[in-house]
Amino acid sequence: MHRAFRMSILNAVIWVVLGAAAPAKSAKPLQIYFIDVEGGQATLVVSPSKRSLLIDAGWAGGRDADRIVAAMKSAGIKKLDYVVITHFHGDHVGGAADLVQRTKVTTFVDHGPDIEDSATAKETYAAYQKAITRATHVTVKPGQGLPFKDIRVQFLAAAGEHLSSPLPGAGEANLYCASEKEPPLDVTENSQSLGLLITYGKFRFLDLGDLPAKKELELVCPNNLIGTADLLLTTHHGGDPDNPKALVWALHPRVAVINNGEHKGGSPEVWQIVHDSPGLEDLWQLHYAADAGRAHNSLENLIANTDAKSDGHFIQVTVEPDGEWRVKNSRNGYEKKYGR
Repeated sequence: MHRAFRMSILNAVIWVVLGAAAPAKSAKPLQIYFIDVEGGQATLVVSPSKRSLLIDAGWAGGRDADRIVAAMKSAGIKKLDYVVITHFHGDHVGGAADLVQRTKVTTFVDHGPDIEDSATAKETYAAYQKAITRATHVTVKPGQGLPFKDIRVQFLAAAGEHLSSPLPGAGEANLYCASEKEPPLDVTENSQSLGLLITYGKFRFLDLGDLPAKKELELVCPNNLIGTADLLLTTHHGGDPDNPKALVWALHPRVAVINNGEHKGGSPEVWQIVHDSPGLEDLWQLHYAADAGRAHNSLENLIANTDAKSDGHFIQVTVEPDGEWRVKNSRNGYEKKYGR
């Protein structure tokens, strides 16, 4: 693609986001689907005006792409306006090649080139680069966003960098930072993860991909640059040592979701940190964490997939224009409302 044309697309698609989005005057809700890709990530966001954003594409092999398409059908959409790839590990980007064979993707968004150079990493990244050839490709930086008219999509972290100043209403000193130990250094693709904040009126949903603890703490210590989040997707599938207390507790989520697999993520340490977070009302899980034990799993109604024979069920979040929202388990239809 000609450079000037590419730059015009870039300028049209990316813009610096400044305040909070107000709900459009529509009876349609915001919908979020946490799709079961068994220890990877695929989160479908559909705005009230039916514009769509998929965060990550799960594993290669076709299974996860099929589950994404099924969620799209449930949401009433036939194409994906944006596919955001948080980073280039196979459980997040592997399904991209399968996905473009099943549905139209208008724009792929990522943090820039893969920083890993193993044979597996090169193969995975090459498959992704081939998959995006028929779509627009955009690289984003912290502070930029995507042009939705009824929701706001902000990138808080990208390519190892993060916001340089607090979001509106944020910036308070974080008292939980004092008790944090020095986290390990992570030089993998995890450290490059895109982190997103999606806002609809006063409702805020935070997804930091697989951002490791050191990078997470940079966002909230010594001052909390993010503020609070109504809905939190735990980082790195609920794995330890990520999801440090100073992050989770500073965010004060009302509801958290762990996108774990039966034997991946959902560590007891992280589950307890999130469970004990001040103001948390519920902790939902995509899978029962078999290795964590009963004491570190939520009640069955809050778990989409309960055993090895229970796969493919999703967690759906619906946010109404008036601010009321609810979470539903597709396995059994259990639904819980969360007021304004």
